[in-house]
Amino acid sequence: MYNSCKLFYKLQITYYQNNTTITPEDKIVFELLKEAVAQKFLKNNSASNPDISKWKGQDIISFQEDLQRYTKTSISEKSFYSYFKNSTEKLPRVDILTMLSQYCGYSNWNDFKEKKLSSNVFKKKKRTPKWFVIIVSSLGLVGILLLLIPTKHTFNFCFIDQDRNQPITRIPLDIIILNDKESQFYTKSDSLGCFSWKTTDDYIHFVVQSPYHKTDTIYRIAASENQEYLKVRTNDYALMLHYYANGKIEDWKNRKKELSRMISDDVTIMQILPHGLGIEIYSKNDFINTLTTPTESLKNIEIIESQRKNEQIVKLKFRIKS
Repeated sequence: MYNSCKLFYKLQITYYQNNTTITPEDKIVFELLKEAVAQKFLKNNSASNPDISKWKGQDIISFQEDLQRYTKTSISEKSFYSYFKNSTEKLPRVDILTMLSQYCGYSNWNDFKEKKLSSNVFKKKKRTPKWFVIIVSSLGLVGILLLLIPTKHTFNFCFIDQDRNQPITRIPLDIIILNDKESQFYTKSDSLGCFSWKTTDDYIHFVVQSPYHKTDTIYRIAASENQEYLKVRTNDYALMLHYYANGKIEDWKNRKKELSRMISDDVTIMQILPHGLGIEIYSKNDFINTLTTPTESLKNIEIIESQRKNEQIVKLKFRIKS
């Protein structure tokens, strides 16, 4: 009876040794053991790969010999392939685990396991207080909401008369905002010759015009500059026609004097003739007369290039569009 019980006990132990289902915790500890085994072997030996799961042939033989030298026992090639090279859902027998643990300098498998379980790797993380989670979540939500709120851009422009090089303050300029093609917005420059526009768009597209200035279309993207100065060309034809039609002789004379001050006595003025016919040189007075007589030529005149020196025009190229 005693012998039967003893045999049954041995069979139970053998069963549990050979059929220990691996828990997630045991799996991690066993992986750590395999790493420790590889590190131990590689201290005094070499292998084709530092990863023990990729050892083969001579690597395995050398490991078996080193294991025999330290523990007076070894592991079969079949067991090596079962537990080191392949993923397994069962732990090796306790005697194999103990042998490997002793190879790494521990008393047995339980000693290795306990020390690893008590290490920082397995210490339970402190639970984050609920109030902290709520605050962080709230801050994240606020951040998202701020990102969703469109950023407003402010565009500031001041307009300068290209001829006089002074702010256009005598008459307001008409501004047509084209950002919304279906609903254009109309405004005017202020008494300083400037205007501002706030928009959630990152650009502005507008037309600037007046009865006595040439129409221009402006497109700008949002930038760091607070203000931009834009030069607007005078529409000499419209201005002279206005003076002639309304009998404003003094204004007309003043315009001639103004042009005379703007243009240097030594100026070089060239008209670029159409169809590649060459150029025609104008004197200062001839050009001023051209600019102050409301003819069809003045209506179609286009300045191609102008150069200034000491606030006066010293070189000018123009053409008459046909």
